[in-house]
Amino acid sequence: MDLSYILNELGEERENYFNAVSPPIIQTSNFTFKTVANFRQALGNEFEATLYSRGHNPTLNILRQKLAALDGAEDALVFSSGIAAISVPILALVKQGDHIVSVENPYSWTIKLFNNFLPKFGITTTFVDGSDVKNIENAIRPNTKLIYLESPNTFSYDLQDLHAVSQIARSKGIITMIDNSYCGPLFQQPIRLGIDLVAQSATKYIGGHSDVVAGVLTGSKELIAQIFDNEFLNIGPSLSPHSAWLLIRGLRTLPLRMQRSFETATQITRWLQLHPAIDKVIWPFSPDFKQSDLARQQMQGCGGMFSFTLKNSSIKNIEAFCDHLKHILMAVSWGGHESLIIPSIAGVSKSDYNKNDPRQQLIRMYVGLEDVDYLIQDLEQALSRIS
Repeated sequence: MDLSYILNELGEERENYFNAVSPPIIQTSNFTFKTVANFRQALGNEFEATLYSRGHNPTLNILRQKLAALDGAEDALVFSSGIAAISVPILALVKQGDHIVSVENPYSWTIKLFNNFLPKFGITTTFVDGSDVKNIENAIRPNTKLIYLESPNTFSYDLQDLHAVSQIARSKGIITMIDNSYCGPLFQQPIRLGIDLVAQSATKYIGGHSDVVAGVLTGSKELIAQIFDNEFLNIGPSLSPHSAWLLIRGLRTLPLRMQRSFETATQITRWLQLHPAIDKVIWPFSPDFKQSDLARQQMQGCGGMFSFTLKNSSIKNIEAFCDHLKHILMAVSWGGHESLIIPSIAGVSKSDYNKNDPRQQLIRMYVGLEDVDYLIQDLEQALSRIS
């Protein structure tokens, strides 16, 4: 299916809403029926009906079609946050006594789901270094029901061989799921590599303007319906119609924004690698990245986010550099129009900082849509403040 068709036409039956170019926001909680028979049918199969906006809504349905098509999936669900798009399907797929294999150091709230929430229900998780597929295979137990991936990781950018993992999982009847927030649907399509479920934070590139929080899950119609009919409807993590409309708006410019961010990140990572104050730059498409070949094999492009470390990585220097940035904002998230930076030490008290811990030294930068020279000048003046 052509990308331009997906972004600009798919799901948009304009003759049904006055031939408006932009679809309307169907801001309603419920929907009416002309006959008891039609009402009964909707109550009996809400996955195929428009009954109540906790489930499906016409504005959300346009978005669902587009997101599923972008991932090469049969169907999609949209959620009120990225972590909801991760938590709800996992709750639907596992039960007491089940086991999960997860890559180490996934998104912080995913770690809390695995370590703090699921154990309450007798569900255990084993974390492994997923850069070697053998580690994943060796961690599988007879009661393993899910393999959870995050490729690339959003601080260290560790990758997993998605096709290899999917082959192992399918041979053992295990469902695979990935957080694909870093690449988004344009730069990586895990379903085409055999992964069953793809989650991502739509807050990032899909929204693109830092004004909406949302998540998306794509997969087979069978799995999506299973998740929808039980945990999704019961927990109620649905997205508002207005937020769905904002995501549709964001999709219109998705290729332009992601390509711009990718190209600017390419230039900035090269500049940083030559800077005397920088120790190393970590980015999947850098020639010296340890998994560069795998990255180029299964990714069509690279996100505009990377990490780097200072040669003198004292907490004083890291703070001085970040505090003196004038235009690059210090904040969580990524994927919007604005460039952002976040040092790992922001989550560590000064007394607990260990300069010998590589993860604590990392400074993560997301490249937005600003001019490359504008960003480099800001980086240069901030780097000049460190010893």
